[in-house]
Amino acid sequence: MADQSVTGIKRIINAAGYSYAGLIVAFKNEAAFRQELLLVVILVPVALWFGEGSIEKALLVSSLLLILIIELINSAIESAIDRIGYEQHEISGRAKDIGSAAVLLALINAAAIWTFLLVFQ
Repeated sequence: MADQSVTGIKRIINAAGYSYAGLIVAFKNEAAFRQELLLVVILVPVALWFGEGSIEKALLVSSLLLILIIELINSAIESAIDRIGYEQHEISGRAKDIGSAAVLLALINAAAIWTFLLVFQ
């Protein structure tokens, strides 16, 4: 648990460290995160090249970042549930399925934005 007495710039520095650690853990332990990160690394330059104007570029890039954000949240949910226990439970399965559905919707969102902006201009 984080030290609750830490405030100001020290708290911000600590929070950045925890965030960095979370990214490293996700990269090491989550294949889906690595795959989606590879997708983002490949497509961000494409977005910056083909996007017409700053708003289009921002939409294309942010749709990709949203995938990573949702994947991190999904992985956190799965880790917390696995910490409780590995036995099959309807509610645990429901939570994992809902997290997975959120990732799917983020992928569909990105595909729709990319299609609308790059194909139907």
